[in-house]
Amino acid sequence: MVSEFVASYAKLLVKHPDLISVEIASADEGLDEITIYAHNEDVGKLIGKDGRMINSIKTVISGCKAKGGSNYRVNVKSL
Repeated sequence: MVSEFVASYAKLLVKHPDLISVEIASADEGLDEITIYAHNEDVGKLIGKDGRMINSIKTVISGCKAKGGSNYRVNVKSL
């Protein structure tokens, strides 16, 4: 559920939506790491000015924390 949301939201923001991919891995107990892979040009758009865009994505994902009980860490990496 979270990975589909993050992927669809990220595709709306970037110039190369076909290159967006999202992976979720369990880092620790109760902590999942979400990694968004994007084209080099799109990494800055996903992070945003002063990190505002990535922080807004984290805020929306925190709503899933209440439902699923997991904490999430979000990373953006270039392809």
